[in-house]
Amino acid sequence: MKTNTKNYLVKPDGKFSLKDFSTTYNGHLNKSDGKEELEKVKDELSVLQETLYAANSHSLLIIFQAMDAAGKDSAIEHVMSGLNPQGCQVYSFKTPNSEEYEHDYLWRHYKALPERGRIGIHNRSHYENVLVCKVHPEYVMSERIPAYDDVKKIDKKFWNNRYESIRNFESHLVENGTIVIKFFLHVSKDEQKQRFLDRIEDKSKNWKFSAGDLKERALWDKYMTAYQDAIRETSTEKAPWYVIPADNKWYTRLAISQIVAETLTAMDLKFPVLPADETAELEVLKQQLLNEI
Repeated sequence: MKTNTKNYLVKPDGKFSLKDFSTTYNGHLNKSDGKEELEKVKDELSVLQETLYAANSHSLLIIFQAMDAAGKDSAIEHVMSGLNPQGCQVYSFKTPNSEEYEHDYLWRHYKALPERGRIGIHNRSHYENVLVCKVHPEYVMSERIPAYDDVKKIDKKFWNNRYESIRNFESHLVENGTIVIKFFLHVSKDEQKQRFLDRIEDKSKNWKFSAGDLKERALWDKYMTAYQDAIRETSTEKAPWYVIPADNKWYTRLAISQIVAETLTAMDLKFPVLPADETAELEVLKQQLLNEI
């Protein structure tokens, strides 16, 4: 059963609202059927990735953003499991280090872009600079931007300029052969609470939980506003956002995999065809191999 991507696609019309997107939708599938369908998509992704690699004309950048415990890591793991690791690059961005703070905020993300023929996955991304930094504007001070030497100066114009920079950045990537798709894993606050409790109860998952997670959870409404603003301002035809229901992890993985497959298919890539003289040379080499004693 193919995902209707229109269910998750954020139209670039400025009317986006998170409340219009479900966290629980499961495509009218049960978990067993969903897992079976996922295996089929993995086979399709394998062929599509090989074509991308062979064509060597485009790359694909997949961006994952979400609240804690929404399932980014497991979603990436399941998408990756259908791909050849040699053709993929996964980056998980943390707090910028001292070298990264010596450059503009896009610098480290540009460095991590996938080469032609490859798939790049960014677990968190340049969007942190209009998400966590918007909830905590004091973090911007570490960037030492001359015109913004005081947190009180960070105003609406500042964020609008960042949205514009991001739109321009992604447009530049697409125009130069890097296709960009962005996923927001839309988990409910109740489901996040349950997953946090599971991490506390399961000793093997204790390492995934910290007191800081609860501090950020207390700012849930501010984060939802930041996500809504960022997605509304930066979902474009060239680099669309998809809001994926994330309360059922098995369905999240299926929906993402199907959208990735659909995106690669739409690229309409082909295996390279050798020129006539090289094809003729292959026949000569073939005969040499067949004539070996």
